[in-house]
Order: sequence, then C-alpha cells, then structure tokens
Amino acid sequence: MAAIYSSPLERAIETARALGVPHELEPRIEDDLGEFRAGEWEGLAFSELEGRDDWRRFNQFRSGARAPGGETMIETQARMVRQLGMLRGSHPDATVVVVSHGDPLRSVVAYYLGIPLDLMLRFEIGTASLSVLELSEWEARVMSVNQTAEV
Repeated sequence: MAAIYSSPLERAIETARALGVPHELEPRIEDDLGEFRAGEWEGLAFSELEGRDDWRRFNQFRSGARAPGGETMIETQARMVRQLGMLRGSHPDATVVVVSHGDPLRSVVAYYLGIPLDLMLRFEIGTASLSVLELSEWEARVMSVNQTAEV
C-alpha cells in the first residue's frame, strides 16, 4: 500500500488511521473526498427530511436535484472521480486506500459501472465496507463492491 487518503471528517480519519497503522502510513486529508455537501439539510435526521418535497425530489432525481444550499450528486461524483484520477496519477501502479462516505463512494462506483445516478441506490456501500477499483491510464475496472467480513 503506497498511501491512504481520507475525507476530512473525523469518523473517516479514524478509520484511515486504523488502516494505516500496520503499514506505518498516516492518512493524507483531501477535502474532495468529503461527504455529500447537503447544505440546509446538514445535521437533520432522515426522519426530519422524510416529509419534505425537496428531499423526495432529490431521492427520485439524484442526477439533477440540488440539496438546498448544497451540491448536486453529479457535482459530488465529479469531484470524487477527479480526485481519484489525480491520486492514480500520483501513484501509478500502486495500491492506494481512499476512506470516504456512502453516497460519494456509491457515486464513484456508479460512474465506473456506467450506472445513472438516479439508480445508484440500487446497490449498497456499507459502513466499513471495501470496494476495489483498478484504475489505469486507459481503463477502469470495478473489482468488488461493498465487501464486508464478520468479526
């Protein structure tokens, strides 16, 4: 493993640190690996969002609906894919770990599988799961999605 990159959120940094210990690697923090920027929805529980028209619209039209004061899912996907491309360029032919969050990671997997953002909720990216992408200069392959192990 050449490097570990993490979202700036503490829960992601904690995971990245734990993964780095056996490899003597400290996580490098990248803002573009952060959570979906939810704007006015930040800090609200799903139960508080359920009755809102803008929340329903967002979940039905992920490719075009914007979180009020936040970003669209396609903007999240673009920043994540751009960041992974930069990391691939910085670490050619090396294994790099990226610790981020469910929706941003789901958007990346959807991108490389050619799945429209409106359908990305059809597969799961669970907490502490592992998805593996193989990126090269000329191609990208999704090797696994949402691997988990019982402890």
